[in-house]
Amino acid sequence: MKFTFTLFIAFLLIGCATSYQAEGFTGGFSETQLDRNVFKVTFKGNGRTRSERAEDFVLLRSAELTLKNGFSHFAIIDERQTTDQVVITTPTEYHTSGSATSYGNSANFSATTTTSGGDSYVIKRPSSSNTIVCFNGKPNNGLFVYDAQFIYNGLTSKYRINSN
Repeated sequence: MKFTFTLFIAFLLIGCATSYQAEGFTGGFSETQLDRNVFKVTFKGNGRTRSERAEDFVLLRSAELTLKNGFSHFAIIDERQTTDQVVITTPTEYHTSGSATSYGNSANFSATTTTSGGDSYVIKRPSSSNTIVCFNGKPNNGLFVYDAQFIYNGLTSKYRINSN
């Protein structure tokens, strides 16, 4: 049990940042379609993911969804960034060792106790969420509109993600 818990802590502390993937154990993206051209897109990172990466990946998924659904542009009508914090404390272990010596009717006992573990680690997991409206062509409606193909190309290049 202790080995499993220690391995879990090691994984959280030295593992890699969340990759661009569908949401799973280590995080990733998810989306909900709210209307024919409206989506809520979320990316959740793990303890090794920087906030910038979470924001970029939710933007990348927004562009990808826009293109997959036959649109060319999108506007973000709501965006949110949050960071969840988890404190993990390793188990505390006590080890006592001693020695005894006797002399006639008396005895001496000497003992030493060492303590290990009990360390606490704060793990911050960023997440980012966009609600987007997709368009065919760039509308002239006063919204700041992104070119989905431009965003997709730029971010897949930045993070060296293979295009599908």
